[in-house]
Amino acid sequence: MPARSSDVRADAPATDASVTAVEAFEAHAAEADLDDLRARLAAARLPEAETIHPAGPGPGRWGQGVPLADLVDLVHYWRTEYDWRSFEDRLNRIGQFRTTVDGLGIHFLHRRSPRADATPLLMTHGWPDSIARFIDVVDELADPQDADAPAFHVVVPSLPGFGYSDRPATTGWGTEKIAAAWVELMGRLGYDKFLAHGGDWGGNITTVLGGRFPDHVLGIHTTFAEGPPGLSTDGLTAVERAWAEETRDFWNHRAAYAKQQATRPQTIGYALVDSPVGLLAWILDKFAEWSDTEDSPFETISRDRILDDVTLYWLTRTGASAARIYYESHNSLDPDLRVDVPSALTMYPRDVEKCPRPWASQRYRHIVHWTTPPKGGHFPALEAPTLFTKDLQNALTAVLTATR
Repeated sequence: MPARSSDVRADAPATDASVTAVEAFEAHAAEADLDDLRARLAAARLPEAETIHPAGPGPGRWGQGVPLADLVDLVHYWRTEYDWRSFEDRLNRIGQFRTTVDGLGIHFLHRRSPRADATPLLMTHGWPDSIARFIDVVDELADPQDADAPAFHVVVPSLPGFGYSDRPATTGWGTEKIAAAWVELMGRLGYDKFLAHGGDWGGNITTVLGGRFPDHVLGIHTTFAEGPPGLSTDGLTAVERAWAEETRDFWNHRAAYAKQQATRPQTIGYALVDSPVGLLAWILDKFAEWSDTEDSPFETISRDRILDDVTLYWLTRTGASAARIYYESHNSLDPDLRVDVPSALTMYPRDVEKCPRPWASQRYRHIVHWTTPPKGGHFPALEAPTLFTKDLQNALTAVLTATR
């Protein structure tokens, strides 16, 4: 029978017979773990309220981080009403699997399309999200309601150290190694050639895939583009100059989380694995700051979907191991890497980093589709799933057309 999450340890070694096997996997948390979560939430010790008090709703309310009142409400909902089993059922219906690559167990969703003309599509998430990032778009991408829309065999892996993938016990699992592992994974599924999409770390890995593995990657789409370092702002439009300034401000004044995880992931990891409230606050802060909203992330993303993401981290005890992707790969994208496969890029207006097209074109040398949607932030598949899906379908149509 399929393995259950309570039966498969995240750090369990693979046997020789299972090294290349792809095995069905079923998510099912032990009831005792859910009871423990609710008990910890009930016993949480919280600090006093923040010392800033804006006159009304707005981003200023979050000026010192997650407001106490918002956290208290969400903790209460998490403890008394949130239904983890519903998310588990959703994952199991899509189809879950595990395989071992380079000695590490990798978990992934795999939704095959019923369409004969479907193209394999690898979708990679980032931090602080997870496979939950794509949960609302997988079905439509695989079996679109519009018969004229492209269809895809969708594969969504959990990054090493995230969710139901194993937690690496040694250093070395940076974005270059992950990209190589994804090629191996897709090959085991019979997909020697495939499309790739990603955002956040997934965008970085997608860039590496396109640059390092052009014999396997038909083309890419990313919501995170990074030009080579040291490019001049000369010749940029006013909007592009504003993007560059916003990115500089982000890294200078709002990136303490990244510096912490890139330098001392183990230290913050104790709080993330031991305290569900600490984990929730650490992740919720980013959903709030990086979404296209005016006051609360729940304007565009449901409480349940954010709690799906946080609870997945909690039950798999991956707060520390997920943070280590920053230690492994922060600022590590090869400055000389170039992507020659057809590339599509989307810059959502409220994302924290938006790359000017002249800069992007210095790395992605065959841009076939470029869009700037009217709304959306760092998590577009969660914030605006319909808009995201349509944009991705159009982008990948352009990529496929360029490969013919």
